[in-house]
Amino acid sequence: MTSPALEEKQKKYKFSEITAEPAVRDKFKKVREYFFLRESTYDMTNRCNVRCEGCYYFTGDKQFATENSAEDDWRALLEGEKKRGITFVVLAGAEPSLVPRLCGVCYDTIPLGAIATNGLQHLPRRIDYRIHISVWGNDQTSLKIRKAKDMLVRQIANYHDDPRAIFVYTFNPVNIDEAREVTSLLARHGLQITFNMFSAPLGYNGPLRHTPETLNQTREVMTELLRQYPETVVYSPYNIVAHTSEKGLHDLYSCSYPRMNTSTNIGLGRSFRQYRTDLNWDREAACCVPDTDCADCRHYAAGSAVVTARMYRHAVNPETFKAWLDYVD
Repeated sequence: MTSPALEEKQKKYKFSEITAEPAVRDKFKKVREYFFLRESTYDMTNRCNVRCEGCYYFTGDKQFATENSAEDDWRALLEGEKKRGITFVVLAGAEPSLVPRLCGVCYDTIPLGAIATNGLQHLPRRIDYRIHISVWGNDQTSLKIRKAKDMLVRQIANYHDDPRAIFVYTFNPVNIDEAREVTSLLARHGLQITFNMFSAPLGYNGPLRHTPETLNQTREVMTELLRQYPETVVYSPYNIVAHTSEKGLHDLYSCSYPRMNTSTNIGLGRSFRQYRTDLNWDREAACCVPDTDCADCRHYAAGSAVVTARMYRHAVNPETFKAWLDYVD
């Protein structure tokens, strides 16, 4: 005799049954609008105004690419990307705010995107991309790890009234408890925060690499903060499950980026490119954060593509599908 819970788990659902609840159907209709997004990422400059331990940009050979700062060349690249079907750009390494004119060229050509920045220089408001501001702890820890004073104070001063901004707190073994302090501060300023996981660059075995114990601690703190600050924390319970597992995202979901996916069928394996500052790209290295140790990858940027692409894996019952919808949303 089987239990009702086991019978529910073993039941085979039709998709129409999974989306029968009006709230689920409405949220699915909302997230379906994201399905047209096709992303690629772009290193904007090989310069940075901080130097963080475990930095991805200054790992590997991409840091040595010749920097092309010609606006016409960037405009031609983005026009080509647009024709190729790219609809969403991520401007990253080393520090995009140091080249605001190039960011503006990108925005003028493809107006959907995000910029990963340390937030120490304010990007012009006319560049209406989402601004992802990296936070690695309180200001004392940031001074040790990122070699910059008063980072959070300066970041908040630059973006306190900017609707483009979201702060991205990267959990590592030395800053887990500080997430409470940082989230409380951002909540008082009416700012939003989401979470990221430090994922070791290739060859890195320093103190920022997670262990099973620190993954468990991170999971507990994330859960606490999501419950305590629902208007401030942009995250979901399934985000927490996916990104604090002992297994990395590739082992859990099979990474879709070209670096780990040789397929050139429709999807990231065919469309995604990661351009270096010389406007070239290497398929064998192309992923959302190149030079990450793939086995240790728990990046929020990776999850936004890899987990969201696994809709049918989650369309097995209403509860699992709801969790996936919350993740995507």
